[in-house]
Order: sequence, then structure tokens, then C-alpha cells
Amino acid sequence: MMLNSRGDRRGDAVDTSDTYSRRERLMNRLHARRAARTRPATGFQSNPEPRMIGHYARGRQLLAGNFLFSGHLIEAPGVNLWDAAERVTTSTNSVHGFAWLDDLAAVGDTKARVSAQKWVSDWIARYAHGRGAGWTPDITGRRLIRWIAHGFFLLRGADKDASQAYFKSAAQQAIFLSRRWHVARAGLPRFEALAGMIYAGLSLQGMEDRVDPAIAVLARDCKIQIGPDGGIASRNPEELLEILTLLTWVETALSGSGREVPETMLSAMARMAPALRAMRHSDGGLARFHGGGRGLDGWLDQALAAVGTMEQPDQGLHMGYGRLAAGRTSLIADTAAPPIGVAAAEAHASTLAMELTSGRRPLIVNCGSGSSFGPEWRRAGRATPSHSTLCIDGVSSAHIAVRKDGAELLCDGPIEVQSEFTALGDGNRLEMAHDGYRRSHGLTHVRTLDLSKDGRALAGEDLLTILESFDEPIFDKALDTEKLQGIPWSVRFHLHPEVDAIVDWGGAAVSLTQKSGEIWVFRHDGAGEMRLEPSVYLENGRLRPRATQQVVLSGRAMSYATRIRWSLSKAQDTPTALRDVKENQPEFDV
Repeated sequence: MMLNSRGDRRGDAVDTSDTYSRRERLMNRLHARRAARTRPATGFQSNPEPRMIGHYARGRQLLAGNFLFSGHLIEAPGVNLWDAAERVTTSTNSVHGFAWLDDLAAVGDTKARVSAQKWVSDWIARYAHGRGAGWTPDITGRRLIRWIAHGFFLLRGADKDASQAYFKSAAQQAIFLSRRWHVARAGLPRFEALAGMIYAGLSLQGMEDRVDPAIAVLARDCKIQIGPDGGIASRNPEELLEILTLLTWVETALSGSGREVPETMLSAMARMAPALRAMRHSDGGLARFHGGGRGLDGWLDQALAAVGTMEQPDQGLHMGYGRLAAGRTSLIADTAAPPIGVAAAEAHASTLAMELTSGRRPLIVNCGSGSSFGPEWRRAGRATPSHSTLCIDGVSSAHIAVRKDGAELLCDGPIEVQSEFTALGDGNRLEMAHDGYRRSHGLTHVRTLDLSKDGRALAGEDLLTILESFDEPIFDKALDTEKLQGIPWSVRFHLHPEVDAIVDWGGAAVSLTQKSGEIWVFRHDGAGEMRLEPSVYLENGRLRPRATQQVVLSGRAMSYATRIRWSLSKAQDTPTALRDVKENQPEFDV
């Protein structure tokens, strides 16, 4: 099976329902009912070309009656989508965003079109008067963009009543957005709401007066929400890609209607593109940090092509991530403090964690976002042990606090995070440090990564150290708690599920074999014990977490400085240029 409950790029990894207060939800429903009284649009004045990337196989699964909502598979051939969604008690808000229309449009046959038309008509009959979870500004914007972009697909062969209901509901949603966009959380949710307003204003007859106010706010948010380095507050690479994609759609729609595109919007897009290139691995996928996935194949390419910038990514630091790249190897590490405030709703305790990809094969990964598998997996995926970095005593470098409204925000994380990129004669170095364990253990974690000039060797060092004299009593107290047996630490290297790992050289090394035949060898200096342990790989669209393994170095800190050295290098008989013709595993369960 291969569906995700949101039907879009990240499953239901970002469910914004808990970011709205009870009063805001009530007001959303009230305004939805009031907007239903508006004069309906009579037709399209223009219709943007659909630019969404749908997934054919996922569309076929929908048509077969296989629905996946928040990790729950419902096999219900012939059952209406909305009946299936209401069987799940956990949140299915994202299905109201209608991004699954992209997948049905990718199938594109008569059955897909008729099913799409029926499910849209049924949504109008059930939820148009403010019922259901779909009446938030961000979800409404997401839904309206799909309805308009796939308008010809939805209206082809439809009778008069269905067409009138479609245009009446579309106008209602546009009015709702014009009144409620301001309660959407800054960032992706607000960009979705504003993009929906602009699409409606440019496309629906009688909605033209919604365009200019939405453009003004969008231009302002581009200036405020997109940083000088092209980054966003959540530091989620895939969320940044979603925002850039929305902006490219809006830019195309504005240009196609003869309207001027705000300079602040064009400037923001020009900043975002290099940042995304820098967070892209050698296999073309994004680094998976802070709730983001790698992105569907072709999605990032499409967005970057729309912006038009072709410059290659710099090595160094972008949006709080450090990048090393040489030969066929790319390494991306989290080199900044985790997001704070509302932006921390999906943040992970991943400071100094790394990912490494060789050619088109990920090797070292983080477990990823568990949001599509339910709340327990979501929390587990956010913890430090789920990332390829050092962890003290099994405790995360940041913690999760639950607000009164149910939102789970990352907090109490590292305050000071330092990083530096250095070009060396024989390669490049990334040095970084964080103080996330200083308050609890008096220790600062310092990580140094050296990637050779040919990309065939990575040398790493993890150091736990006391920086100031006032850290010493904190460390001594933590040591006393352990009855002077040392403070437990572990350095984890989670492996991609397609990597075969075996302990080799009498326990002195681990051989890591890719499906391409490429072999990497992991070694360490003996400062701790090395072993292979089970792990999981979490990715949206899968029915369940994928089993994999992790290399774990573990030991105990007995003094004010503990140094762990390790290396990862290609086996000598692995050629530099390897012909990789093995097929990848399907991105979704089949």
C-alpha cells in the first residue's frame, strides 16, 4: 500500500490543528458558515496549469480503496473516501487539503476523474457549512489551490448542479480565506492561506478584489519569514521546499495574468534556492531534519528550475546546516540550535547530528519523522538517540513540553551552538559544539568532521569536555550519581535500510555494503565498545517503520575530557567511479 493521510509530500507530518485555540476553531466554523451565503462564482476567468507532482501508484491505491490515515490502513474497496476517513479517531485533518487530487490526476483515466468528482461533491455535501476538520486557513488554502489547478479535471463531464456547487464552494472558501488568513501560523500555514487567496482571486470570476491584499501580505511575509540566508524559523528543509514551491506557483499565476510580481517575493525565492541546493544530498534528496523528509523525486528539481538559478551549492553553513561534499560523497550536519517557540512544534533534538550519502545511496541517516505512524513514533523520532550523533545517558539534548492546547514544543535545548567550516589542503573540515548537556552534566559536546578531497574518507571526533571551572562541580555531581562508574555516553550512526552491515576484522570494524556493491568500513579508536543494534527508518507513505541497523559506540566519561575518534572510509577495492544500476526500493509500500 502506498498512501499517506495528507496525500501530499510529507504525509501528515505537519498537522496544524493543534496550533489553533478553541476560540479560533469556533470562529473558523462561524466564518465558514457565513461565507456560504456569499454570491457564488460563475466560472473561471483564468485557470492555472496544474504544476503539482502526483504519484501514479499512490493514485491507483486510492482507487483500489486502500487508505492510509495517520498510520492506520483501511482496506475498503468501494467505500467513499470520507466514510473511510471518519473511521479513524486520530487526526485526519490533512485529507481535507485535497493534495491527493494530484495522485488521481496522475492516473488521469475515467475512473480517477469520476472518483475525484464524487469525492469533491461529497465533501461539499458533508462539510461545506463549517463541519469537519478542513476549515482552517492553511488547509483551506491548500484545498482551494488543488480545486482550481485541477478544475478542468474536476468539471469535465460534470452536470450543471455539480458545476454550480463547485463554484459556490470555491467562492465560499475564497471569502473564508479573506477573513481568516490572519489566524494562520506564520510560515508555511500562512503562505498556504495567502497562495489560496491569490489563486482564487486570479481564477474565479467575481473574486478579483481578493488579489491585491493577499499579494501585499505575501510580499511582507517573504521579507519577514525568509531569512537573509534563505532559511525559515522551523529549519525544516522540506518545509522550505514547500514554501518555495508555493511561491513559484504564485509567481507563474501572477505573471500569466499580467500582474507584477513583488520584488520582495522574487528576492526571497532567489535566497531560498541556494539554501535548498546546499541541503541536498548527492542522490538528489533533501537532508531529513526537524520533521522534514527527502521529498518526492523531481519535486526539488521542478522548484529550482522554476526559480532559474543554476549556481552550485557552497560548502559551509546554510540555514543552520553544515555541508561537506567531495567526489560522490555529501555530508550534511545540524550545526545550529533547534527552533524555538511555535516553530519548534516539529523540531527534533538533533544538534550536531549528521547524514552521509554516497552517489545515489544514503549511508548514514537519521531515523526521520514518525508523525505518520502516530504520536508515540512522532516523539521517538524527535529524540536525540534517533539521530546520528552523541547522546549522554540516553537523555536528549532538548526536551518536549506539552502546552495547554496540546501542542508539543521542543524546549530546554542547547543555548550556545558554534560551528566553523575550514578548507584544508587535503579536504574540508566542519567543527561544531553545543552546550545541551552543560546544565545537567557540565559537559559540552564538540564534534569535528574531516572529509577527504576525493570524498572517500571521513574522519570524525566526538569530544565531551569541561569548558569552565564552574562546570566541574556539575560533572562531579553527575559522576557521583553514577557511583563513580562514569557517565554513560553513546555515539550512534543509523544506517539506511538498504545498507548491509556486518562486524568485521574480529570486532574492530563494521563493513557497510551498498546495493551498488560499494563498501564502506567503519572503525574506531577503542575508546568505547562498538556493536550493531537494531534501528528503524521512518518515512511517510510507508505502512510501518522500516527495520534497519545502527552502529553504536558506547562508553563512560570518567574525567573532564573524553575523546572518541572514529572513521568511515571506502574499501580500497571500491572504485572511485562505480556504475550503479541497481533499482532503489519503491518510495511507497506496494
